[in-house]
Amino acid sequence: MTKLTSLSLAALLLYGAHAFPAPSQPICRGIDLDTTTANPSITLTDRSSRTLAARAPPASFTANPAIGPGGSSYRDSAHFRVYAADLSAADRALSMLEGVYACFVTTLGWRSTGLSYNDATDDDGPWQKVNVYSVASLPGAAGVMHSDGAAGMAWLEVQNAYLTVPGVTVHEFGHGLHYHQKTWVNQGRTGAWWETLANWVADTYLTSPLCASARSAAGQATPATSEIDVVKTIGDSFQVIVDGSVNTGNYYQAWPFLTYLTNNPDGFAGLGSDVVRQLQVRYAANSNETPLHTLQRVSTGATVARVVGKYWARMAYVDIGHRQAQSVFLSQRSRINYANVDSTGSGSYRVKAARQPRYMGANIIPLKNPSGTVTVRITTNGQLTSHLAVRNTGSGAVRYVELSGGQSSVSVASGEEASLVVANTPANLVLYDPFSLSSEVNTGVDYSFTLSGATA
Repeated sequence: MTKLTSLSLAALLLYGAHAFPAPSQPICRGIDLDTTTANPSITLTDRSSRTLAARAPPASFTANPAIGPGGSSYRDSAHFRVYAADLSAADRALSMLEGVYACFVTTLGWRSTGLSYNDATDDDGPWQKVNVYSVASLPGAAGVMHSDGAAGMAWLEVQNAYLTVPGVTVHEFGHGLHYHQKTWVNQGRTGAWWETLANWVADTYLTSPLCASARSAAGQATPATSEIDVVKTIGDSFQVIVDGSVNTGNYYQAWPFLTYLTNNPDGFAGLGSDVVRQLQVRYAANSNETPLHTLQRVSTGATVARVVGKYWARMAYVDIGHRQAQSVFLSQRSRINYANVDSTGSGSYRVKAARQPRYMGANIIPLKNPSGTVTVRITTNGQLTSHLAVRNTGSGAVRYVELSGGQSSVSVASGEEASLVVANTPANLVLYDPFSLSSEVNTGVDYSFTLSGATA
């Protein structure tokens, strides 16, 4: 189980002790940061106030061996230098890293990792390679992202055994990408989200059509499966949407929310392929706001409450535009803890106290033996967004009926299954630190409901 403790917000973003990881659940430590800068300008102006054209990045960036410990055994690519004793492994890692760079920087438009964090403008470089060090061991981690404060550059350390494992090396480079976007650095309320985002980067590179051409060019096969942890993400869906609690949190597993925002299956204006970058570009500088507050500005077609409610409705059957993740769900759903409610008799149910949905969390409740018209009526003092989700077990198609005034009905035919999804979606967003949850966000919402046409 991953452990991560929050640190002094003035100096550190992420740090902690971790259980030794399996390749399927990479973990990391780092980043020691001492500098912040204002958001960069996007143009250079000469003394006559004419806007100068941005200089194109060079085809190959400059290596800087002074970043990190340096060394004499290495391989270079256009945007990276990998220091390793096993140069064959270094070559494979370089192909993978160049694929990630091509997808996120070249295709999706993220700020280049070759540009210093300290640069006042992105228009004229200089551009430097990211240094990656393959090392024999690391204390309690498979990989670590560091930053060189003077150079304003991220650099990575990865254990030798994991150098060519995308779930580790791409995860760590995801931190590097994130660092070079600047705006979440030294913002304590984003701290746990760094891990969420890094796992999203790794999964997106490996599985998303957005990175298909970059994967192909890098010789990276598209896997048939995903690293999604449905037992945690769905089984503990009642938790705060990103929870950094030691031993029990979900911040490594919460990345499907970013996938939902990116794939945008509900077609909300403002969401889509650029949304995760926009969560950084439009982050209010030095505000220490949460990414959900940024999302409220980025999402012009729906409130955060509505977006989160729809996300959890689709997670009933992992219907988020990610075929590999849905395949994992279908193969592992029998292992998921769905014990969210207790029967109180006569078709009435009440949520278990320990599993009341917390801030932007939810309960996913599969219905037993649904047939004909299924009707549900919810009673609560909280602000809930609830749906009935009905899936055709043959075609896989899912339809959604949102409860209005806490009640609704849906017709369930033969060959269909159904779930009730209840999400805690307060209209007013909370400024919360995932590493130190307040009672305001970590207290669940009580509710009860009556159900006909099925049992829970």
